[in-house]
Amino acid sequence: MSELAHLRLMAGYNRWMNQKLYDAAATLPAQELAADRGAFFGSLLGTLNHLVAGDTIWLRRFATHPARFGALDPVLALPAPAGLDAIHSADLAVLGAHRRLLDQLIVSWTAQLAEADLGHVLHYANTKGIRSQKRFGDLLLHFFNHQTHHRGQASTLLSQAGVDLGVTDLLMLIENVADHGAPPAPP
Repeated sequence: MSELAHLRLMAGYNRWMNQKLYDAAATLPAQELAADRGAFFGSLLGTLNHLVAGDTIWLRRFATHPARFGALDPVLALPAPAGLDAIHSADLAVLGAHRRLLDQLIVSWTAQLAEADLGHVLHYANTKGIRSQKRFGDLLLHFFNHQTHHRGQASTLLSQAGVDLGVTDLLMLIENVADHGAPPAPP
């Protein structure tokens, strides 16, 4: 599988898993969503907000790529999160609508990527102002890995609250090569 195909698969997986996560979280009362369970960002709601903040920060950085990906234009109109612990919304429905917007932008944007875009060195500053320059394709791997990491935490928080998220394996989106020879389109 090419690097581009892998990134597009991850974009579809991201959208699929976020929908599962928000559907599962919606079964909990507000006080359970906000209950501090000792995670990096405290609660399930804090973790979901962190993912929105982190994704928004990274997408705004990615929008500075010289390729000028049109699919990322809407993210530039969004307010920049003040930090990784920024709360976009304490209301799960509002947060979920924003999450779906971000996920659609991510899927559309990865469809615009070309192999040549991945080798570009992106210059950016982190939330503490520390400057870095890293290969764009490697940053995209970090972007998707970060999402998976915190969704794993959210999955544990849901389990602690008695909610089964169900199957979460990327394997569910990878088609058997013998069947068709190509990976499926993201859900």
